[in-house]
Amino acid sequence: MVVQRVKELKQQTLDISTVEMLPSETDEITVLSCDYSSDGKLIFKASLCCEDRSDLLPDVSEILRSLNLKMLRAEMATLGGRVRNILIVAADKDQSVELVHFLQNALKSLLERSNSRERSKRRRVLERKGII
Repeated sequence: MVVQRVKELKQQTLDISTVEMLPSETDEITVLSCDYSSDGKLIFKASLCCEDRSDLLPDVSEILRSLNLKMLRAEMATLGGRVRNILIVAADKDQSVELVHFLQNALKSLLERSNSRERSKRRRVLERKGII
């Protein structure tokens, strides 16, 4: 029974992970509700494309933990300082589809915080060089 369940989950994650993997030049967030597993858990895919930074993965992990999501599969691709993370996650069966929106908003907030920190950092560097 357990082996069969693992095979089902593996197949589901393969079926829904056919998204473009290379990072784009623009920041992107996509969260799609995909399917329900045989035990009633909601399985969905989240894709995050942004500038790579050292605290990105810990921040994403914290978001998933705070929403009580279990990661089934994760893929990451980097190119020219940009990164695309594709996550296949599962929510408990008592959680609603609304969770998709919560995750999307949390990831959007993460990108906005990241972008504001980067602008602030650039401004400080330019001020030190006497450009501004």
